[in-house]
Amino acid sequence: MTDSLRDQLLGLGFKPASKPARAQPPQGRGDARRPAREATGAGKSGSGAPGKPGARKGGRGPRSREDIDLAKAYAIRAQKEKDERIQAERERQELARVRREARAKLEAFLQDRLLNDPEADIARHFPYGGKIKRIYVNAAQLRALNAGELGVVQLNGRYCLVTAADLAEAEAIFAPSVALRIDPQAPAEGDPYADPKFQVPDDLVW
Repeated sequence: MTDSLRDQLLGLGFKPASKPARAQPPQGRGDARRPAREATGAGKSGSGAPGKPGARKGGRGPRSREDIDLAKAYAIRAQKEKDERIQAERERQELARVRREARAKLEAFLQDRLLNDPEADIARHFPYGGKIKRIYVNAAQLRALNAGELGVVQLNGRYCLVTAADLAEAEAIFAPSVALRIDPQAPAEGDPYADPKFQVPDDLVW
C-alpha cells in the first residue's frame, strides 16, 4: 500500500491494522535458563572477587607475619622436645646395656672367689642402698672384715664376702656392687655395727 492510499484511508476513518503480538518462548525452556544464569551469578557474588590473591574462606585475610612466626616457633619447640625424648631414651638404654655387661663381667670374675661360709652364724649388719643389710660370717671372718682385710660385694641380690684385693677389682668392674668396705684407719666408733655386742638381733624386722 502506498503512502497516498494509506493517507486516504486514514482520512476516511480507517484505523491502521495492529501489529501481531511477539511470540513468547515456552515457559519451561525460559525458566530452565533463568535459574542457571541466576545460580551462576550467585556463585560468583558469594565467592568473593575472583583473581584477588590471598583471599581466604570465610572472608578472612591472609595470615599475618606474626601468626606464621608463632606457628614456626611451636613446630620448632615440638621437634626439639621430641628429639630430647628420643635422646634420653637412647641414653637410658645405653646405660642399661653397660650395667648388664658390667654385672655379667663381675659375675664371671667372682665365680671362684667368694668366701661365704655356709656354717657362719654371726650376722654382720651394714648400711647399703639406704637400708640396713646383713651377711653371715664366722668369728675369724668378722675380725678380718672389721680390719678391712675382707669386703662385701652385692651380686645378683646376694651379699658375698671377698678379699680386699678382689673388692678393689670388683669396684673397678662395677662400682655400685661394693656393699661394704672397712677403712682400717677409721676410728672404731665410725662403724656402729663393727662390734658384735652392738649387732642387731636377727628377729628384728628391717
